Amino acid sequence: MLSIHDEGTVLCDGLTRREWLRVGALGVAGLTLPALLRARQAEAAVTPGRTGKAKGCIVLFFLGGPPQHETWDPKPNAPAEVRGDLKPIASSVPGVQVGELMPRTARLLDKICVLRGVTTDDNAHSSSGYYMTTGYPHQPVGAENARPGAPNDWPCLGALVNRVLPGGGLPAAVTLPEQSANDGNLAWPGQDAGFLGRAADPWLVTCDPSAPGFHIDGLALPAEVSATRFEGRRSLVQQVNRDLDALARSDRAAVFDAQQQRALDLVTGAQTRRAFNLHEEPLALRERYGPTKFGQSVLLARRLIEAGVSLVRVNWSRVPKAVNNGHWDTHSQNTNGLKQLMPIMDQAYSALLEDLAQRGLLDETLVVWTGEFGRTPKINGAAGRDHWGRVFSVALAGGGVKGGTVHGASDSIAAYPKDGRVTPPDLLATIFHCLGVRPDTEIRDSQGRPIPLTRGGVIRQIV
Repeated sequence: MLSIHDEGTVLCDGLTRREWLRVGALGVAGLTLPALLRARQAEAAVTPGRTGKAKGCIVLFFLGGPPQHETWDPKPNAPAEVRGDLKPIASSVPGVQVGELMPRTARLLDKICVLRGVTTDDNAHSSSGYYMTTGYPHQPVGAENARPGAPNDWPCLGALVNRVLPGGGLPAAVTLPEQSANDGNLAWPGQDAGFLGRAADPWLVTCDPSAPGFHIDGLALPAEVSATRFEGRRSLVQQVNRDLDALARSDRAAVFDAQQQRALDLVTGAQTRRAFNLHEEPLALRERYGPTKFGQSVLLARRLIEAGVSLVRVNWSRVPKAVNNGHWDTHSQNTNGLKQLMPIMDQAYSALLEDLAQRGLLDETLVVWTGEFGRTPKINGAAGRDHWGRVFSVALAGGGVKGGTVHGASDSIAAYPKDGRVTPPDLLATIFHCLGVRPDTEIRDSQGRPIPLTRGGVIRQIV
């Protein structure tokens, strides 16, 4: 057992005040992992009898709002100011076309289900993004640069997954490589656990997997902490835990014990280190995903799903030196901007689907392609498209979803849903259904009141 030699006052349990203070400073054995692990499983509502086909879900979230016309819902017969400069191309599904900048994806459409009638009726990035990630509309609608906090504090999808599908060696939900944020680093609401509390937050891993020597801080011992010293610290924490008075050992303390162990497992376990070690992947496969921050983040998401994470959200990261600040908010130069962004997306997205299929994992991994909204039907005076939440497209693949299908339709200029209208609660309900969790599963808010995971309906036509 490690003992800190000190002449301070000895307490009734034999530990000095300095030792007690030292334990407090150690946190979870002196590791640098975020407080996310604390008490995560307190009040967790584990859903028994999972029956869904998907064991994991990868959400690819495209910051800025990709245009439906140049991606999943081209309108070749519309006027020029609607259809734009880019042409549609045929896909592997007869009669279904996609944008010309998606040639790799077009060949895989037999694995993909396209939802062409998705709507938020919200034209602001942050509030529409909040609706897409929580399933609850923002109050008020159309609030740009909205900040997290009541009354808009519904938990995000990842937080809900943390509650109903607690992780094993790794957290159940992970977000990478950064938060979604407006220019100026104004993070959107709806990316945390909201009223569920910080313990249910997804694990945010801010990183650049494309960087040479990529590694995650906190998943290894600091250079100044030897293995012997680390074991000593762990022994000290264990001594304190044994000596706690029985009345002080509340349920929360017991959960904290479990989270200490999970933190230790993350640092000392080979599973976690291996999941983040992209250098294990063949160079040819890494190149297939693309050398970009987004491409390598998508590859990392696949590795995390293989390691047992239930949900990984990969946020689009701005492309350096690209127009429109490198994201999908194409208010100007829509065509030029898409020519810079879509090849990166097309390469990474198609690589993920092919990689999962070749590993026999696509049937048990749901892949969601989405943004916070779409773009206006008509090209504006700056050759761009503006915000449009009235109708846009989302694509699903794997995880029990019927590939090679199109659900819903927009009108002749992709301005409004024509049929098959889908709202964010419906999308979340379908994701939970695929994961084998009843969408009406009840969780408890901070005051103990029961609430369903989502009030949406499963899109039965596609599962």
